[in-house]
Amino acid sequence: MKKIEKALMHGLFVHLHHNIDKAIDFGKFKTLNDKVNENWPNALVVGPDADDDAAVVDVSEKGGLIAAKMESHCSPCVPRPYDGSATGAGGAMRDVVAMGARPLFLLDFIGTRPLEDEVIIGPCGFQGKCTCGNCKVTTSQERLDIMLQGIRDMCDNMDVFVAGGGFSTSFSDIVPAVVVSVIGKLVTEKPLTKPAKSTGDKLIIIGKTGNDGNDTLYRAGLVEEMLPAQALFEEERETMEASLAAFKTGKINACSDLGAAGVGAAVCESARFGGLGAKVDLTKVPVKVDNISPEEVLICETQARMLVQVSPNDVDEVLEAIKSQDSNVATAVIGEMTDDEKVVFEYNGEEVATIPNNPSEETIEKLKE
Repeated sequence: MKKIEKALMHGLFVHLHHNIDKAIDFGKFKTLNDKVNENWPNALVVGPDADDDAAVVDVSEKGGLIAAKMESHCSPCVPRPYDGSATGAGGAMRDVVAMGARPLFLLDFIGTRPLEDEVIIGPCGFQGKCTCGNCKVTTSQERLDIMLQGIRDMCDNMDVFVAGGGFSTSFSDIVPAVVVSVIGKLVTEKPLTKPAKSTGDKLIIIGKTGNDGNDTLYRAGLVEEMLPAQALFEEERETMEASLAAFKTGKINACSDLGAAGVGAAVCESARFGGLGAKVDLTKVPVKVDNISPEEVLICETQARMLVQVSPNDVDEVLEAIKSQDSNVATAVIGEMTDDEKVVFEYNGEEVATIPNNPSEETIEKLKE
């Protein structure tokens, strides 16, 4: 097993970010939701057990289908409170967009230390003491202001209301609580969902990939420096508008935003949940930095990206719709769905990683080592 395969598979099959069901008993929620369904028949369209980017609820009598997503970005706000909070808000918005909706309003919650307490902003923030000489010592109040500004600026950029939220200074941990919920209204007739639908469908990426958000690579020892994901305001808006334009063609069969573990996770989860496979040419992925490695293209968590799947006959129509909205947005066909139960990633004709949909128990145990 290659290092990059182990890194991606650990994220997909072990790390709790992609395996929430290992910590939370969704069966209890299903029992509750079945009971509530008696009063609100068929109102819950996409629920917590759907393995998708966001929830979808039908409120037809009051305006149609709405999508909702809650996202936490606590740890990223220690070294970079502005980018951390902004990317948390932007990521939740993309999850809502991925279901076929335009984000409408946001609720946030921030929990932090007492406002007069001293905190460290920078790479040594988790240690509580700066040893690198590049950190900033400030107050909890000042850090709070920075985090709120990040959320505010992303909402301003995406034309999203800040409708309310919550706040607490009872936290004693070094890591603040930074949580946002985004609600949007569907522009499609029915929700777009993550699972792949058909063999032969083409994978179209919207947005450029950089080498930031390389946490997974850093933890795997594949890069020397951790580069947190940067907030991309103009690009985030361009990607949203391009995606919504693509949705209006009615030709999108599956959709996912590119969040944690980037292209790798988005394609692998779509294939696995749809019972299909995929083949991806990473050299086709539009990039924003020179000398980027295949591993970085595969797994970095650069913001402002979306992945859609369309039948081969509809590719030109979808690409034309995207370009008609914004000729500057980067778009490319990077692969297709197959009938294998594995995803193969190549770069310049050479295999970078092959990820099975259902690794053996022996493999899972090796991933935990």
